[in-house]
Amino acid sequence: MAELIYYCGTMDSGKSTLALQTAHNHQSRGRAGLLFTNRDRAGSGKISSRLGLTSEALEVSMEMDLHRFVVDQLSTGRRIDYVICDEAQFYSPEQVEQLAHIADGLGIEVYAFGILTDFRTKLFPGSARLIELADRVQPLQVEALCWCGRRATHNARTVGGIMVTEGEQVVVGDTNAANEVAYEVLCRRHHMRKVTAGNSGAGHQSSEPLPFQ
Repeated sequence: MAELIYYCGTMDSGKSTLALQTAHNHQSRGRAGLLFTNRDRAGSGKISSRLGLTSEALEVSMEMDLHRFVVDQLSTGRRIDYVICDEAQFYSPEQVEQLAHIADGLGIEVYAFGILTDFRTKLFPGSARLIELADRVQPLQVEALCWCGRRATHNARTVGGIMVTEGEQVVVGDTNAANEVAYEVLCRRHHMRKVTAGNSGAGHQSSEPLPFQ
């Protein structure tokens, strides 16, 4: 039976790279599928990896009914063996339910890739629903690293180089961006202290004591 599988991790853990590799593996065996994305750093209708890999994809709008779209494609005679959904944390809970219907009702494998939590350490609604519905939730094996060398477990947002924990949940930036809004992965210790690579020098660390040892 077809499954809905959610591959999740922090930024820099290779989500988009794995999505593109999964598509390549299927295509190299003569299988046909659909690639979806939402607000990729490379722009609309793209899946891009920080390793330089890029592929065209279908941009998912908030109004898009994914199940209906796939059914319409099948009705025209198009072959669909799999569906790949990158940036799945940005999908609505209803769209995640549509992905489950694609797997259960149409017998098509669905591979979703995304980030679990936002810069406030709160679950994205799409990720929360994927955890609730997916046949399997697979943490990515590539470990992103905090500036201190520990395993990065949290995503941080910086504005003008200063880490923030309030604001809109979705503001697209990049870990290497020169823009005002950027992102960085941190270990829990430094996320809770709001210590990023930019202010990790002595004299710049928070004077507040650690909440744990």
